Amino acid sequence: MAVVLTTHQLQKLSNHKYSAEGSSVLEPGFQVFWRWLVEKVPLWLAPNTITSIGLAINILTTMILVLYSPDAKQDVPGWAYILCGLGLFAYQSLDAIDGKQARRTKTNSPLGELFDHGCDSVSTAFVMLGSCIALKLGHEPNWLLFELVSASFLFYCAHWQTYVSGTLRFSKIDVTEGQIAIIAIYFITGVFGEGIWELEVPLIGSFKMLPIYVSIGGALLQINNNFSIIFMKGGIGRNGSTVAGTSTIFPAFPLSLVLILEVIISYKSPSNVFYNNPCLYALSFGLLAAKVTNKLVVAHMTKSEMELFDLGLIGPGMLFLNQYFNCIIREDIVLWLCFIWCLFDLIKYSTNVCNEICDYLNIYCFTITSKPRPDNTGRNGKNKSN
Repeated sequence: MAVVLTTHQLQKLSNHKYSAEGSSVLEPGFQVFWRWLVEKVPLWLAPNTITSIGLAINILTTMILVLYSPDAKQDVPGWAYILCGLGLFAYQSLDAIDGKQARRTKTNSPLGELFDHGCDSVSTAFVMLGSCIALKLGHEPNWLLFELVSASFLFYCAHWQTYVSGTLRFSKIDVTEGQIAIIAIYFITGVFGEGIWELEVPLIGSFKMLPIYVSIGGALLQINNNFSIIFMKGGIGRNGSTVAGTSTIFPAFPLSLVLILEVIISYKSPSNVFYNNPCLYALSFGLLAAKVTNKLVVAHMTKSEMELFDLGLIGPGMLFLNQYFNCIIREDIVLWLCFIWCLFDLIKYSTNVCNEICDYLNIYCFTITSKPRPDNTGRNGKNKSN
C-alpha cells in the first residue's frame, strides 16, 4: 500500500486542534434538536459510523433521482423527491451529531474531523445534483454547469480560508440554511410536481430561477466572507502565510485545474457529452473536486504544503485528450472511464489516509475501542500501547 502521509505529517496531525467560530441564523434552533437527538444514540456507536450512515442515506436517495432522470430532464415520481428530502434531513442531522457523539464517548480525534469534512465534500456533489434534477436544469445546461461548479468552488473556499486562518468560520447564511433550502425544493417538487418550477413569475421569469438567484446571492456572500480573510487579512503563518507557512494564493490552483477542465470539456464536446449525460458528468467532476478538497483539509490539519497536480486529473485528462484527437473513442464511453477512475481514486486515497491515521493513533475508524496492540510501535517509532 502506497504511503500517503509522511511521519512528519502524522505527528502534526496528532497535535491538531479543531477551531471554529460563528453561527448561522438557523443553527441555534437546530442545536436544541441535535442535542436531544444525540442522547438517543447508543454509546457504543462510533461517531464515524454515524457520519457514514448519513452519507449512505444521502447518496442512495439521490441515486433514485439519478436513475429516474439521468439527463436531469425526465419526470421523477413525487415520492422520490420526498424520500430525497428526508434523506438529506437525515444526513444533516447525523452529520451534526457525530462530533457531539465523539465528545459524549470521549473519542475525539483528528480522524473524526477529517472524516466529517471528507463526507461533506462527497455529499456536496450529490446534494447539488439532486436539486438540479428537481429543477430539471438539464434543459438549462449553462445554469446546471454553473450550479455544479459553484457548489464545488464554495465548499473548497471554506476550507481554503481555514487553511489560511487556522479557523473554520461560519456565516449567518451557511451550510444549514443551504441544506434546508434544498430540502424545501425537494418537498415542494414532491408535493406539487416538477411543473411548478415552470410557472411564470413577474420579474424573474420561470419559478425555477428563484432558487438559482437565491443561490447566487448566497454564493456572493460566502465568497466575500472567505476572500476578505484570504486576500485582505492574510494568514496566521509567518508574514501572513498559511498555517503551513506557504502561499495563501497557491491553493486556488489545484481546484482551478479541475473546474477549468470541467467547463472546457463541456463546451468543446462535439457530441454534447455534458448535455446528454449531465448526471454522470457531474458526479465524475464532483468526486474529483471532493478528492482535491480532502487534500486541502489534510494539508491544513498536517500543516503541510498542498500539491498542484492530483492523480484524479487522469480522468478528465482522458476526456480532454480524446477531444484533442477528434474523439477516436465515443465520448460517453470515455466519460464512464473518467467516472470509474475518479471514484476509484477517491476511495483509494480516503482508505489509505484513514488506515494510516488509525495505525498511527492506534484507533479504529468505525468502532469505539482502541486497537489491542500493546507490543507494537507506530510509524513514528513510539510505543502505541493503551
